Amino acid sequence: MNTRGLLDQLLKSGQQMLQDKAGSARPANKSSSGGLSDLLGGAGKGGLGSLLSGAGGGALAAGAMGLLMGNKGARNVGGKVLTYGGLAALGVLAYKAYGNWQASQGTAPQSEPQTIDRLPPAQVEEHSQAILRALVAAAKSDGHVDERERELIEGEFTKLTNDNELQHWLHAELNKPLDPAEVARAAATPEMAAEMYIASVMLVDQEHFMERAYLDELARQLKLEPGLKAELEAQVRNAQ
Repeated sequence: MNTRGLLDQLLKSGQQMLQDKAGSARPANKSSSGGLSDLLGGAGKGGLGSLLSGAGGGALAAGAMGLLMGNKGARNVGGKVLTYGGLAALGVLAYKAYGNWQASQGTAPQSEPQTIDRLPPAQVEEHSQAILRALVAAAKSDGHVDERERELIEGEFTKLTNDNELQHWLHAELNKPLDPAEVARAAATPEMAAEMYIASVMLVDQEHFMERAYLDELARQLKLEPGLKAELEAQVRNAQ
């Protein structure tokens, strides 16, 4: 499966959507509902239409990301972290979090963290699949993804990729029950666990009880040290 390309498009579109949302929230514009209708709005409305001139399927990716985010599109979500640009953002933040955490413990790292921005292509694909699994699960953590939403999300993903294997995999991920333990099993390395957690933090609203509870349980299942967990969350906040 070519998970890397799809995930990179989704993450880059998250940055652009939030920039568009910030623009549409200015007093010069009429107040909007802040939901999917804004994210998927027409040209000139600061929504999906403004991405239609972009290259690399940006508009389609924004549609899929908007559906995953649900009504979180209008909130100050951690997606602003993506100023680094796409998939590399996760690796940069995970790497910085590891460095700060190790420094706070007064211990020198035994080896350099092998985050996604520092890996050969084959390993990047493995990390990408785990991160996308975490992203889809995080989207379901507030219960907004019902059967109709799943169909819409799958429709957007179908437009983004003609990879049948990837489409079937996404269908399975969207339709399986939410289980933090099952999500965490995809983390084959500590660095992968950190990247999955960052992706999850970016998508959820930590003020929402269900989503905060999901994040805490995911961190426990990922076996993240409390200090590292706090540092990963801090990196997302500081990058906003």
